[in-house]
Amino acid sequence: MISRFFLGRPVFSIVISLVIVLAGLAAIRNLPIAQYPDIIPPEVNVTTAYPGASPEVIAETVAAPLEQQINGVDNMLYMRSTSSGDGSLSISVTFAVGTNPDQATINVNNRVQAALTTLPTEVQRQGVTVRKKSSNILQIPIFESPNKRYDAVYISNYVLVNVLDELKRLPGVGDASIFGAKDYSMRVWLRPDKLAQLKLTPTDVAAAIEEQNAQFAAGRIGAEPTDPAKPVALNYMVTTKGRLATPEEFENIILKAQNDGSVLRLRDVARVELGAKDYNSVSKLSGNPSVAIGIFLSPGANALDTADLVTNKLAELSKRFPDGLDYKIALDTTTFVRVSIEEVIHTLVEAMILVFLVVFLFLQNFRATLIPCLAVPVSIIGTFAGMQALGFTINTLTLFGMVLAIGIVVDDAIVVLENVERIMTKEKLPPKAATAKAMEEVTGPVIAIVLVLCAVFVPVAFLGGLTGQMYKQFAITIAVSVVISGLVALTLTPALCAALLKPGHQEPNRFFRAFNRLFDKITDGYAAGVGFLLRRSILAVALFAVLCAGALWLFRIVPGGLVPDEDVGYVIGVNILPDGTSLRATQAVDDAMDAMNAQDMATKYLISITGLDLLSFTYRSNYGTMFIPLKPWDERKKPGESSFDVVKRLFGRGMALPKSLTLAFNPPPISGMSNTGGFEAYLQSRGEGGTQELAAMTDKLLAEAKKNPALGRVATTFGANVPQLRVELDRQKAKALGVAISDVYAAMQATFGAYYVNDFNKFGRTFRVQIQSESDYRDRPEDLRDVYVRSSKGEMIPLTALATIEKSTGPEVMERFNVFPAAKIMGQPADGHTSSEALAAMEQAAAKALPADYTLAWTGSAYQEKAAQGSSALIFAMGIVMVILILAAQYERWTLPFAVVMAVPFALFGAILAVFGRGLSNDIYFQIALVTLIGLAAKNAILIVEFAVIEVKAGKSLADAALSAAKLRFRPIIMTSLAFILGCLPLAISTGAGANSRHAIGTGVIGGMLGATLLAPFFIPVFFKLIMGLGAWTKRLTGGHDDDGGTPA
Repeated sequence: MISRFFLGRPVFSIVISLVIVLAGLAAIRNLPIAQYPDIIPPEVNVTTAYPGASPEVIAETVAAPLEQQINGVDNMLYMRSTSSGDGSLSISVTFAVGTNPDQATINVNNRVQAALTTLPTEVQRQGVTVRKKSSNILQIPIFESPNKRYDAVYISNYVLVNVLDELKRLPGVGDASIFGAKDYSMRVWLRPDKLAQLKLTPTDVAAAIEEQNAQFAAGRIGAEPTDPAKPVALNYMVTTKGRLATPEEFENIILKAQNDGSVLRLRDVARVELGAKDYNSVSKLSGNPSVAIGIFLSPGANALDTADLVTNKLAELSKRFPDGLDYKIALDTTTFVRVSIEEVIHTLVEAMILVFLVVFLFLQNFRATLIPCLAVPVSIIGTFAGMQALGFTINTLTLFGMVLAIGIVVDDAIVVLENVERIMTKEKLPPKAATAKAMEEVTGPVIAIVLVLCAVFVPVAFLGGLTGQMYKQFAITIAVSVVISGLVALTLTPALCAALLKPGHQEPNRFFRAFNRLFDKITDGYAAGVGFLLRRSILAVALFAVLCAGALWLFRIVPGGLVPDEDVGYVIGVNILPDGTSLRATQAVDDAMDAMNAQDMATKYLISITGLDLLSFTYRSNYGTMFIPLKPWDERKKPGESSFDVVKRLFGRGMALPKSLTLAFNPPPISGMSNTGGFEAYLQSRGEGGTQELAAMTDKLLAEAKKNPALGRVATTFGANVPQLRVELDRQKAKALGVAISDVYAAMQATFGAYYVNDFNKFGRTFRVQIQSESDYRDRPEDLRDVYVRSSKGEMIPLTALATIEKSTGPEVMERFNVFPAAKIMGQPADGHTSSEALAAMEQAAAKALPADYTLAWTGSAYQEKAAQGSSALIFAMGIVMVILILAAQYERWTLPFAVVMAVPFALFGAILAVFGRGLSNDIYFQIALVTLIGLAAKNAILIVEFAVIEVKAGKSLADAALSAAKLRFRPIIMTSLAFILGCLPLAISTGAGANSRHAIGTGVIGGMLGATLLAPFFIPVFFKLIMGLGAWTKRLTGGHDDDGGTPA
């Protein structure tokens, strides 16, 4: 037998354990640290631009053909597109968890290439970019000039040239972009009145710039081939003045030569300056103008290492910053990860201490207590080596697995140790002989416990999707620790028992004597209770049925969820003003909000980006986004200082702002899953209805949703009431007057839009040359009268002579979801309600309010939550079946394993009752706890059933054997369960960063173990008696052959 071999070779057993510990310690140094395993669905982003086009035109002529080609690409979950009023288009394609993002990018790019020929010529000229996208914000560094020496344009370009590329090259950085970048642009500000006087059009200006701001390759003099008879001694490279570089050079561009020999230059009809490509946003840090960079994590990268690299690189680059330029990392999402991981590690240490105190309480012997104290760290530290071999990370889930594993792996050591102690006391054997005899009795149960726990956890590894990834890391971590624990229990523990235990115990002190008397009374009471139920089996079965019904009822009324919301150390706010509001008016509201937020004692910084719509990640003049980093958690312990309270106060402050709708969110619990906390959905228009009908249906759905008490604030980003001027060109008249239609639209774009001509070079980079009218000529609708075009006869014709102009409304942003026009809807559960209740409420509202050709489609974390529903039942059923099969194989009986499995409902009842009592939800963490409880409840039952089988073989009746085994194993069951419960107690009562997740898992396992410990031991002997009796009855019925295929009981 394996234990006898190691009993005789204690050094060998210690060497094995030391090798395991060394491997684990080596792995700890190399394992990456993250909040979660790699569970964010990969995304591929397709971007292009159609300058000057309306969102509806972009959606119909650019987004639709691209989406039709991309739709159905391998492993795609869903696709959404945003066509914006600034001419940009962004399509995001989301893939199933586990898809290779590089391969997905290649597949999408192949589809895009097939669609290119169907796109407008201008879009083809702009180009279509396909790249893998990371929506997981890692950090937001902010650059500012405290002494106001530099403006935002200078700072933005300094960062672009000197900082941004350095950060993009760092390993782990998926992308880095400037929010509202103000890239340099040579801005040519036209004066339409002067152009009209001189019979020039914006198209003439663009043509002159294009002609004179160009690069030419002039060749070489003396380049081969040359005449061999006239050899050339030198050859010369011919260089010319290429692209222009300064505003002065552009001002001197010649537009036309006059008849009197003078020339008309660009400076005569326009002002030229080195400005910014876009003026569509304003960034501020606590009220000061600034430039913010969003740093996004690459899929699968180590968040903490990447954040350290970024921090160190910025510190290095800052040494070269000009005087008056400063930076700070205003928002760092890894702070939450670091603090929450530290909190779990504290919990791990507290759990270990509490477990050892329980062991000492029961064993009342320091030498005996030392054995589990040496055995448990071997299993826990060794698990890290298994994690590295499997490619796992140190994350919240694997650390939760470790905390629960402490309580599980100590059981193996206790089972061995308690049996050795009992034999030494009762049979007066020396330690080595007692250990040898004890191992004969417990080797079977130890192996059974290891197999059962592995049988519960290992099948989980084969689940797919987001929930599969979360279950896998947790379950396999415990399985690895259990396997190592079993190995240690059969090798190191017996060797330590033989070496450390001494024959004959000294009399325990007064405290322990009192404890033993109390425990003996409890044991006698327990035995009496078991005897009572053994005599009244029908009553026991009836009570069991009532308990199962109670558990089912509780499961039906406890709401579900994905993962709990957490205080992650910052909040997000969005100010939405009426459609068409100017950027300056929005900025005034953002400044007022900043002033109110600055008074809040919980806030650390205030980052506001006026013009950024975070909800659709586009730039819109009536939107303002706020990131509000909060003070560290240990400085926010008073009531009202959590991020949830700050969010409520933001909503309240928004109510005080006229004309503004303020939305406030906690960040999503799984960073990168969506832009905001709460839920996100799209209302799809699958019929012929236009944007106005979609807007009406969206309003109808929101009105219905607001009636439901389960829903908090519900809002949409879709609006079809942006003021617009519709220009209807009389094409017949234009042709009759000899005006090219393209000239009309080019004149409009050059006046009111920023017409892209060509490029110039600065700082080794390429920047744009753009022409646009001075602000005085494009700030009122009446300015359309000042737009002139030239006919083929050279006459200047006003635009108003060729077109009718009428006021209308339309969308500023057009979104599509899975190839249908859609309106984005966001919301949050009301206080006291969970995300699953909110999703169900939205679906009810949609069923009531929407006709057949409108549907509600989920995205982000809501999509994953809906997809995860039902997976826990499959995992649970799989776990139960695997336990039955493993035990059937071990006992060579088909019926006996059911006596063990009957312990599971008690654990379920305890778990769901505890969660219901604390007002928590049935989320992924709770479901993980349930999977753990299958194994733990079965473990307790195995200890009773295994010994009952031995007693039956010794000749006792079924009832006597069951009672004897129950009484014999009561102490180790209480001891191991109490050790596990106290080991998990720090999870259930923890505070600080990530506490809600720890509560979710800790409450479930403690409640379940209380059920499995306080209730199940009374019933397991009854089920053993009934099931073994059923087996004997079946044997008699079949003529003496055991239907179980094993030996008769």
